[in-house]
Amino acid sequence: MTPQLTDDRCTIEVHLEPGDLDAALRADVLAGLTATPKHLPPKWFYDDRGSQLFDEITRLPEYYPTRRETEILEREAATIARLSGATTLLELGSGTSTKTTLLLDALAEHGSLERIVAFDVCEPVLRDAAPTLAQRYDVGVHAVVGDFERHLDRLRTDGRTLVAFLGGTIGNLRPAERARFLRTLAGRLQPGDRFLLGTDLVKDPARLVAAYDDAAGVTAEFNRNVLRVLNRELDGDLDPDRFRHVALWNAEASWIEMHLEAVGAQQARLAALDLDVSFDDGERIHTEISAKLTPDGVAEELAAAGLAVEQRWTDGAGDFLVTLARGAT
Repeated sequence: MTPQLTDDRCTIEVHLEPGDLDAALRADVLAGLTATPKHLPPKWFYDDRGSQLFDEITRLPEYYPTRRETEILEREAATIARLSGATTLLELGSGTSTKTTLLLDALAEHGSLERIVAFDVCEPVLRDAAPTLAQRYDVGVHAVVGDFERHLDRLRTDGRTLVAFLGGTIGNLRPAERARFLRTLAGRLQPGDRFLLGTDLVKDPARLVAAYDDAAGVTAEFNRNVLRVLNRELDGDLDPDRFRHVALWNAEASWIEMHLEAVGAQQARLAALDLDVSFDDGERIHTEISAKLTPDGVAEELAAAGLAVEQRWTDGAGDFLVTLARGAT
């Protein structure tokens, strides 16, 4: 851990050094591209270009989750602030905290907000966002650079804390990973703390597939961008134009899958790994899942981790769910 003072109200706590990211990328790519079937973790989508593409995705007509969650927060933020009475807002995967300003504004209006904790994998984004948040809300900001799958147990909740995990990001985790995440989080909550979770709901598969395979091809470019990340970081020669974006609904697992499918047999080399990779025509690299849940399923998973639903809200169309939970004991 490397704590650093940025000004009198902002601190940065670093659990993830640049060398850690490089080592993790190397390990993930070596394991994933030598496996059968091949796979890559979705965390490597988000370089600067990938983040820009995802921002474009959130505004596409087919991609409803961001709009639906924002609708809920705009309508219910004041209620969430009142129920939680939080003095600290801790956001996991905060990025620039754009959406969370709805909660922060409500907590500030409620008169309880004293501290913001922003947790994200990207240190430059946090360094830019922290002073802005401190100035806007006139509170202390503690930025934590880390991976919520690895460093969640190092988080401390101070005062009455509202932990927010929004955007349906929990759907990128498989059931066992979700259970482990929720158990770890529950173990960090103190009496009076609350957990606010955003989850996408099961719906018509045609709408789900369209949200991850838009007509403009932005999601396809976002998916293929991971190959450009590998080329840049690992001295590779993968040809993104020879991979087709595939999005499909896995009804048995209740999730959307994204793949990159080789167009024609081909070979590639990742010199930094001294790795040669062969692809058969039509062979796929599994790059992401996005699980879709039911309100009862969310409540059951929370309960299994020791968290109890206090209140929950959906948007007007019933597409998305925001759940406020507390420790069950």
